[in-house]
Amino acid sequence: MRGSSEEPRSGCPINAAVEAFGDRWTLIVLRDIVFGDRRYFRELLAQSLEGIASNILADRLQGLVRSGLLTREEAGRGRRARYNLTEPAIQLVPVLAQLGSWGLRHRPTSPALRVRAELLEQGGPALWAEFMDELRHAHLGAGTAPRSPGVRERLAAAYRAATST
Repeated sequence: MRGSSEEPRSGCPINAAVEAFGDRWTLIVLRDIVFGDRRYFRELLAQSLEGIASNILADRLQGLVRSGLLTREEAGRGRRARYNLTEPAIQLVPVLAQLGSWGLRHRPTSPALRVRAELLEQGGPALWAEFMDELRHAHLGAGTAPRSPGVRERLAAAYRAATST
């Protein structure tokens, strides 16, 4: 993953996007922060369904900070550093939703793990916009508090219901 200060390999917008967030582990880390609200290194490491290694996680988090998709709050003594999404990362919600929709149609998925992608697909752009506003409030301190239940709460409830059956 290349940093935002590096020259892209070409002027192609798709290439520029792939250089910022296009490898597997980077997308998984973003997914876990966006949808799972995992904002600390240990949470991301311990709760990774895919079993990311600590050195890979550290590298991807550093790259996401360099590329301007995350900020890292410096931890004081005895505190853990927390990662926050930036506005460009929040604007990836429609991209992540579309990746999930593609995966639903073209790749094998489990019933419990597909439920959130199905809800995002059904909710479409209106739900994505609501979710982005919720993320802005949580990560940037911008806007008003989300309605209750928020999008993340609804996605989590759907996942819990799918795993309890």
